[in-house]
Amino acid sequence: MAAHPAFVIAAARSWLGTPYHDQASLRGVGCDCLGLARGVWREVVGSETFPIPPYSRDWGETGPHEVLADGARAMMPEIAPTQASPGALILFRMAPRAIAKHVGILTSPDSFIHSYERLGVIEEPLTPAWRRRIAFAFLFSPSDSI
Repeated sequence: MAAHPAFVIAAARSWLGTPYHDQASLRGVGCDCLGLARGVWREVVGSETFPIPPYSRDWGETGPHEVLADGARAMMPEIAPTQASPGALILFRMAPRAIAKHVGILTSPDSFIHSYERLGVIEEPLTPAWRRRIAFAFLFSPSDSI
């Protein structure tokens, strides 16, 4: 059973204003986009089931494996990006043919929260430029309910 969208959104909004810090996940102190998703997971689902290995910040990275999507898939039910609604975790492919390396949480059909370098955790419109980059979508749900 997926976490209630309002609970996911409230948890994500509690991170607004957190400064950007690569590979961190501490509300009010610092996080990157994955750290934000990890923090929301801890609040709405529970403890993380496995440690996150170090990862590259290269949004143009290509390769045969969607590591971030595979990790999410191991913990969360996947849905079609077109079916993503508020409270869903969305993964973005930032360059054509690159692997998905950016994460956000939908807060409405037209807005999302993410952590962005130099800006920290912000809520902003899901513009057509962002929307066309969505590659995967998932629901916050305990892994035993998959």
